[in-house]
Amino acid sequence: MSLQQITPQEANAMMEQDKETIYLDVRTVPEYTTAHPRSALNIPVVLPDPATRKMMPNPEFLLTVEANLPKDAKIIVGCMSGGRSQFAAELLEDAGYQHIANMQGGFGGARDPMGRVIAQGWRDLGLPVEAGDGGPASYDALLQK
Repeated sequence: MSLQQITPQEANAMMEQDKETIYLDVRTVPEYTTAHPRSALNIPVVLPDPATRKMMPNPEFLLTVEANLPKDAKIIVGCMSGGRSQFAAELLEDAGYQHIANMQGGFGGARDPMGRVIAQGWRDLGLPVEAGDGGPASYDALLQK
């Protein structure tokens, strides 16, 4: 199956219609903790390198996903604007995950080089959000499995 591209509204509708659909938030832990779609799991696809502060691929990303989600799970991948989630979705598809959708516009919306909004994000559309570490949905908890 080819990688789907969906809007935040479509993602929310999919999650409401099928409670087995998983929202995988691939933003950093601080971004996730500030606010995230309700019931989202957090597994960052990139992490800041402590020495350089540059974002680097998370070497535990795929291992953590595989430890927590079966290959036939229906997964919506989201980040802040859609770029990291596209990267993560492609990694998951290459790893054999069959039902992957990238949420365009992400949580905070996509912008053009001039800063104009070109795709509204989950938050700006008023879709259900929550804050906090997510308890069992947090990266720390999922990393332990």
